Amino acid sequence: MGRFLQISGLVIGLAALVLQTCITIPASMEAGRSLLGSLVRYFSFFTILTNIGAVLVHASLLSSSGHAWFPAFAGPRVRAGIAVAITLVFIVYATVLAQLWHPQGLFLLCDVLLHYVTPVLFVLWWLVAGADGTTRWRDISWWMIYPLAYLAYALLRAPTAGEVPYPFLDVAKNGAVSVAVSAVAITGLFLVLSIVAVLVDRGVARIRAATVR
Repeated sequence: MGRFLQISGLVIGLAALVLQTCITIPASMEAGRSLLGSLVRYFSFFTILTNIGAVLVHASLLSSSGHAWFPAFAGPRVRAGIAVAITLVFIVYATVLAQLWHPQGLFLLCDVLLHYVTPVLFVLWWLVAGADGTTRWRDISWWMIYPLAYLAYALLRAPTAGEVPYPFLDVAKNGAVSVAVSAVAITGLFLVLSIVAVLVDRGVARIRAATVR
């Protein structure tokens, strides 16, 4: 089951990212952005970055050669951290973003794959095969760097780019207080998910040990 989920996550995640690139970049350029600007905008989405991380985790563990190509993504700390981040992608999209826009056609397909299917596949894979009981509470401090660095990047880029990747980060439209509340709420959710991940990782390890006995 772990192998099936891993390969499914790799194939679907990679296909969704490639398709999203193929339809997003041309649409962005048609809207007036340059190729470079379109690429920067594409890679400015937390969903895209996190799904790339998930694909790299799957690829790193696919074979011994894959492990050599992406060793940084093969360790338990990164696996658990990506599980937390991609769960955040699922929750924020399902509860907030899905109500703010209504994509059609291939854009809808990519949204479903990247926000629902790949997160579910990754978390299931992590529970079945990726969690091993080796995560530590101190790992949370490392995981928190990712959302904090992303928020800093998105907010610092906004004045010069004239746009933000997500509506709730738009200071010009929503005001600094509203954006600060949203940022704190999302960061707090990430922290809660990180705590849950450590507890689940340890719980899964205990269940496996008891099953072996």
